[in-house]
Formats: sequence, C-alpha cells, structure tokens
Amino acid sequence: MKQLPLSLVFATQNRNKLSEIQSLLGDEFQLITLAEAGITHELEETTDTLEGNALQKARAVYALTRKPCFADDSGLEVEALNGAPGVNSAMYAGNQRSAEDNMAKLLHELAGHTNRKACFRTVIAWKNGEEEKLFEGRVEGEIALQPAGNSGFGYDPVFVPHGDTRSFAEMSLSEKNAQSHRARAFKAFTGWLTQNSGVE
Repeated sequence: MKQLPLSLVFATQNRNKLSEIQSLLGDEFQLITLAEAGITHELEETTDTLEGNALQKARAVYALTRKPCFADDSGLEVEALNGAPGVNSAMYAGNQRSAEDNMAKLLHELAGHTNRKACFRTVIAWKNGEEEKLFEGRVEGEIALQPAGNSGFGYDPVFVPHGDTRSFAEMSLSEKNAQSHRARAFKAFTGWLTQNSGVE
C-alpha cells in the first residue's frame, strides 16, 4: 500500500515560490499554502535577524495549524554598511517596497565606498512540535556601480556574484538558481527533510 505524502505548511502566499519548492521535494511531500491552511493575515516579521523572522513566522503558523511547517526570510547584507539593509531589505527606502527606490538608496549610501562586498542570505526555519531547525543559504558578491539587466527582482540588477561579471538580473532563471542563496538554502532543507521525515 502506497504511503500518503507528508503534508507541510509553507509560510508563503507566493505561488511561484511554492511551485519551485514542490518540484524540489517531489511527490513524497504535499505543500500547503497559508491560504489553504486558513491563514489570510500577514505574518509578523518584527525581529532584527533573518533567523528570528523565519522562526517567528514558522512558530505562528504552527500555533495556528499544528502541522509541520516552514518559513523563510532573505536579505542583502552589505559589508560597508554594517550589514544593512539586512532584515529591512524589502523596505529599505520605505513601506512602498519599491525595488527601484531600494536600489537607488543603496547606491547612494555606497557612493564613495571602494568596499562593495555584499552577500545575499536566505534562512529557512522548520517547526514540528518541539522540534525547530534552521537552514541557511548564502552567496557572496559585490554591489555594482549601476543596475544592469531586466530579469529577476529586488536587488538582482545591482548584485554581481563572485566568479561572474554579470548581475543576477542579467542571468537566466536557471543560471541564477544554480547559485542563488534561496536555492542553496532550500537544497539543504529538502535534503535534510527527505532523510528525516520518515518517508520511504
């Protein structure tokens, strides 16, 4: 008798992200969106770290659903700006969450700096009963002098990963995903989940 897939709640309303992660997990797991779990309000992100925000969301979802769940948070950390914008990456230039405004502010803040080192980080928090685990993916690079490329989103046009001369926004989706922080974090998470879920 075939075992039913293990259901997991993914703390996202983003259908594209859901499809991407479902393809990584395969048919042994069934992902449930927040809406499908009956959660329609926006989850709070009020801590000062990516780890804290991811855990905060995972704990909130588990408290409401009592189902195994996971949440993620990502940010751009720039060395010369003491790690900013970090957890404030999405709203760096204000609550309007404008990628153009965020990039313009970042380039303004870096004007005159020769150190343009930066890293993109994604942290995934897993929660199931008392069990909590964190998984991290990161990619090192530098902030370009000006935006380039039309693909991707967020800070992709100004982030050039080490080992390449192109920004993330100048790459195809498959090229970006081959080295992105989010892909690395989810690879670590899905690998652990497959080995520790009890699914055979």
